[in-house]
Amino acid sequence: MAVQLLETLEQSITAFTGLSPATFITLLALSVAGYYAVSGFFAGDNHPPPRSRSYEEDMPPVQLGEVSEEELKGYNGNDPKKPLLMAIKGQIFDVSQSRMFYGPGGPYALFAGKDASRALAKMSFEEKDLNGDLTGLGVFELEALQDWEYKFMNKYVKVGTIKKPEPAPEPTTNDQPAESSSVASNLTNAFSEMNRRLQDIYDLGAQRIEENREVTEIMRDRQWAQDFEFYSKPHDHLTGKALKMAIQQKERIEKKYNL
Repeated sequence: MAVQLLETLEQSITAFTGLSPATFITLLALSVAGYYAVSGFFAGDNHPPPRSRSYEEDMPPVQLGEVSEEELKGYNGNDPKKPLLMAIKGQIFDVSQSRMFYGPGGPYALFAGKDASRALAKMSFEEKDLNGDLTGLGVFELEALQDWEYKFMNKYVKVGTIKKPEPAPEPTTNDQPAESSSVASNLTNAFSEMNRRLQDIYDLGAQRIEENREVTEIMRDRQWAQDFEFYSKPHDHLTGKALKMAIQQKERIEKKYNL
């Protein structure tokens, strides 16, 4: 069977090419070898060129320390020589490795260079929420902000904090006008008089409540005595409507006192 197949193949090669089977196989092998040699010569080195290192890979995170909110705005990604920073709850993080998200043109670019605590807690992209004010936030919003803070602490390097604004200095005694002490004294006297009057009103109200309680107890005792007296009297001498009313009254007394 195999011999017959080989003879048929040799006859086919001779019929179609006019060459002997040995010559045909030799030419085929030379063609394949020539193809690989030429393609290797023109292909050259197929390895891609080395990727240039970015700023984030070459430069370690720079520790800023305390900076103001105005200074933080300079790290919003518009200057390629500066790291890309944003803050949560006053903590500044270097998010340069996620420039595609927080850099210019990214979906969260408006958070860069700012303390975005309120916006992250509310999942808001409104300009009015791009700040670190947490006033009025609900429990669920504060929990959401806590989750964001944990994610940033685990993924990014903290490089600084936002400087809290210094409180305005309180005026000293020498700067105050001379009449301020008299005004304070008058206010103190007025509050003392108001507290005294409020206490008098409270005492009078407590006295009235006690008197009403005593009156209520007296009236309850009298009503009990009247009910008991009525309940104890025989009503056999009554007839008709009077007897019916007496029976109804006794039933009300029994129900009232659980007799």
